[in-house]
Amino acid sequence: MAQRDYYEILGVSKGASADEIKKAYRKAAIESHPDRGGDEAKFKEVTEAYEVLKDPGKRQRYDQFGHAGVGGNPAGGGFDFGSNPNVNFDFGDLGLGDIFSSFFGGGFNNPNQGQPGRGHDVEARVEIDFSEAVFGTEVDLKLTLEDVCEHCKGSTAEPGHDLKTCSTCNGSGQITRVTRTVFGNIQQASICHTCKGSGKVPEKVCTVCNGKGTKAKAQSIKLKVPAGVDDGATIRLREHGEAVANGKKGDLYVFIRVKPHKQFTREGDLILSDEHIDMVTATIGGEIDVNTVDGPVRMKIPAGTQSHSDFKLSGHGVPHLRGGSRGAHIVTVIVDTPVKISKEQQELLKKFAESDGAKGKKGFFR
Repeated sequence: MAQRDYYEILGVSKGASADEIKKAYRKAAIESHPDRGGDEAKFKEVTEAYEVLKDPGKRQRYDQFGHAGVGGNPAGGGFDFGSNPNVNFDFGDLGLGDIFSSFFGGGFNNPNQGQPGRGHDVEARVEIDFSEAVFGTEVDLKLTLEDVCEHCKGSTAEPGHDLKTCSTCNGSGQITRVTRTVFGNIQQASICHTCKGSGKVPEKVCTVCNGKGTKAKAQSIKLKVPAGVDDGATIRLREHGEAVANGKKGDLYVFIRVKPHKQFTREGDLILSDEHIDMVTATIGGEIDVNTVDGPVRMKIPAGTQSHSDFKLSGHGVPHLRGGSRGAHIVTVIVDTPVKISKEQQELLKKFAESDGAKGKKGFFR
C-alpha cells in the first residue's frame, strides 16, 4: 500500500516553517494519541511524518526523493517470519521520539512470570559488522545452560522408578493458605515447594541430577541473522533457553549490536555516505567512483553541482526485512575548494571570474 505524503498527514504545506510543522504535530499527536481515545495507527503515522520533516537533512531528501529518500522500513515493534517460526524480532520504537517511546513502551519483558513448569528465559548479546547486518550472517553462540538430564530424561526419578503423588499438596501442585483479616478470611494459593507444581515426586530421585531433572551443559547454538537486521534488534529463539523438570524450555533472547562503519551510516533501509569532489568536476560535470556495500559504483556528476547535494543510488541500500527490494544509498557530494594553487592557476581563475562577471553573472556557482 502506498505511503501517504508526510505534509498531508500533518496538514501543512511544503513550504511550512519548522515552527508550523511542530505546532501541527503537537495538535495531531494530541488528537490521535491512544491514551486520549485516538487511533494508534494514526498516531504512529503522525509521529513518523514529524520525525522526518523536523530534521532539515531528512526533509531535504524527502522533498527530493520522496519516501525512498528517508528509509522504507515502517515504524513498529515486532516481526514474525513464517519461514522460521522459531524466530521473532523486536526492534523497539526505532527512535521515533519521546512521546512514541513512552506510550508504546520498550524494554524486555519476561514472559515467564506467573507461569510455573517452564524453564528460565536466557539473554545473550552478539556483535556483528555493518556489512553482516546488511547481507545477513550466521553466528555460533556458545552458552552454558540448564538442559534436560540425560540420565532421567527430565523425569527427576532414577530410571526404573516411578513418580508418585506429592504428599504435601496431594497432587494438586498448589498449597492453599487461609489468612484471617479484619475484612474476613483471605485464601491464597501458591506453587507447592515440594513438587514444584507438578503434583508428582519421584519414588527415588535421580542419582545424576539429584532429582532436579536438569544439568548444566555447554551448548553451541546456530543463530541465523537475516539480511537487514538493525542495531538494537532482539531475536527470540523459542524453547532455546533453560530446561526445567517436566516442563517446556524457556526462550533465548539475543540482542544484536552492529559495529559502526568508518564510511557509512544507516537510516532505516537507507545507507548514507559523503563523497568529496573537486570544484572543476562540480563545475563542468563528470563521473566518480562511489564506495557502496556492493563495491565501487560509477556515479554521474552533472555540471553545476552544488556542495552538499544529494544523489540516490537505487538498490544499493539495506534489504527490507520482509523480503523484496532494497533501499537506496544516498550520496552527499561535498565540493572541495583548493587551498594551494600555482600562479598560473590563479591567473586562469581570475580570467574565468572576469569573463563570468562580464556576462552579468555573480560568480562560479550560482
